[in-house]
Amino acid sequence: MTPVTKPGDARLDVARIRADFPILARTVHDKRLVYLDSASSAQKPQCVLDAMAEHYRDHYANIHRGVYAIAEESTEAYEAGRRTVADLVHAPNPHEIVFTKNATEAINLVAYSWGRANLAPGDVVVLTEMEHHANIVPWQMLARERGIELRWIPLTPDHRLDLDHLDELLDGARLLAVTAASNVLGTVNDVAGLAAAAHAAGARVLVDAAQAVPHAPVDVAEWGADFVAFTGHKMLGPSGIGCLWAPLELLEEMPPFLGGGEMIRDVSKDGFTTNDVPWKFEAGTMPIVEATGLGAAVDYLRAVGLDAIHDHEQRVTGYALGALADRFDERLTIYGPQDTAGRGGTISFLFKGIHAHDISQVLDDEGVCVRAGDHCAKPLMAVLGVPALTRASFYLYNDEADVDALVDTLARAEKFFAIET
Repeated sequence: MTPVTKPGDARLDVARIRADFPILARTVHDKRLVYLDSASSAQKPQCVLDAMAEHYRDHYANIHRGVYAIAEESTEAYEAGRRTVADLVHAPNPHEIVFTKNATEAINLVAYSWGRANLAPGDVVVLTEMEHHANIVPWQMLARERGIELRWIPLTPDHRLDLDHLDELLDGARLLAVTAASNVLGTVNDVAGLAAAAHAAGARVLVDAAQAVPHAPVDVAEWGADFVAFTGHKMLGPSGIGCLWAPLELLEEMPPFLGGGEMIRDVSKDGFTTNDVPWKFEAGTMPIVEATGLGAAVDYLRAVGLDAIHDHEQRVTGYALGALADRFDERLTIYGPQDTAGRGGTISFLFKGIHAHDISQVLDDEGVCVRAGDHCAKPLMAVLGVPALTRASFYLYNDEADVDALVDTLARAEKFFAIET
């Protein structure tokens, strides 16, 4: 791939990167598209589109079943995607990567399989107040079914985890389920430290890494977690494919999640035996071509460099925090850490007296794409005391010019609503 850093400068060449993303060349409402919603779903580079088109065009067939040439080619492409993802997160064995539909399904897999096999009435699962619904509702469903207890790690005033009473919360816990990075606050959590504390208390650890794996280097061994869930569509890959990582021996102990084809070794009228890991958890026809696209996305991210991407997002986020504060002062409240230390490229905010959805609609008229709503984090919204927030999220294809467009458009929106009222 063409170099994406400027000569003599470690900074990313954002103009060069943008050229790899066809959608970023289009206009919306006759305005330049400014895409600031990557925390929801990232855009796709041409190499991902090409890899998937080639798979469909040249060697599409179902996997692990046919012995003819294109079936074997399709299977190899699918498994190559698994190996590529395993390398990205430093999984010791590619068979420790289970393909799922998304991070939500990966977490549900843990809840349905490990949770139902290991949790009994009175057992404790510890969550945090900044979790996405995907890492809340499966445990609430299990609490209703099994009578398990849910405990919550609260937030500090600057929207980080309040760990003053962590030992008490973990006392007797069987599982800590925690996000690596908040999709609302941008807060980045100390996964390794949390995992060490949980293990010392005898608890397993599940990490929702959907907002982490796309943005910075992740080493599952260094984290020390037991389960790590992430998804393809937030990391330049296609929708419809996600991943669960867990140690091979733990996956082997867990019962299957879904029943049907491919996850079995044998079936009779009297019962069945399961396939080996990871195929034990991959029932039916899987997202075959999506695995190829995800592999291409990972190759792109690694070519750019996750360290470089992280540094770039830190610079853009720092610039945005300063620009928003300077332009709007106390009229706009930013939620989450107020500097780039321990935060990612997500900024959620609220204008005094203006609903988040109204702000988002006006920004859309100017071609600026942001998210508005509860961001699938209603318990967090209740803690913050707000019904909804506007969220701008930055990625490798955003730069200071995008921030300037956001700030200028927000100023026009504020003026518009001031006139209206």
